[in-house]
Amino acid sequence: MIQFLNKEFSGEKKGLNYILTTPTGFDKSEHLPLLVFLHGAGERGDDLELLKAHAIPKLFTNNQDYGGLRVITLSPQCPQERTWYDYKWEVISLIKSVAEEYNVDESRISLCGISMGGFGTWEISLQVPELFSAIAPVCGGGMNWRAWYVRNLPIRVYHGRLDDIVPLSQSEAMVNSIRLQGGNVEFTIYDDLGHCCWERAFEHTDLISWLVNSKKQ
Repeated sequence: MIQFLNKEFSGEKKGLNYILTTPTGFDKSEHLPLLVFLHGAGERGDDLELLKAHAIPKLFTNNQDYGGLRVITLSPQCPQERTWYDYKWEVISLIKSVAEEYNVDESRISLCGISMGGFGTWEISLQVPELFSAIAPVCGGGMNWRAWYVRNLPIRVYHGRLDDIVPLSQSEAMVNSIRLQGGNVEFTIYDDLGHCCWERAFEHTDLISWLVNSKKQ
């Protein structure tokens, strides 16, 4: 089952559109994990079709049983001219709402994102690290002086060395800061790739299954 939904929030901000997928034969009694994906700047707006271009929504709208994984996926869409920094609390509220509505296993909520969504992954996890079982920012960056907040989270970071849009140094600063705090970070640098390294990360590694199978200790 695939659902294309709209969630309205009170106040001046526009509601968040999102794509939600569930595996074949889904039943709320299964208590499934939730995988949340944040897109990049190019997929902002009000056209959900844009989200299907990359990574989690691309793979799971083509096949909600992708990889044989029984998982619920949630891919919100950021309004045009805004960023995930602007909508971080709305995303957090949406995650909590979906987790309750679909009887998600709250010990298995993971977060990932690409480019602007990589920055969003860092920022949202810094705000509520206790919400997530694992995170995976791809070609992103963040406030490295706050990185100690996520030092206890399992983290995978991916970045292309040839990235001329978001410099590799953005990810390096976050990774180095977390490691100084004794954090658990796996850092993959693709020497031959630039900014759009996410296809290799999501489709040619075990990243998705790693996120889905992560569980809070």
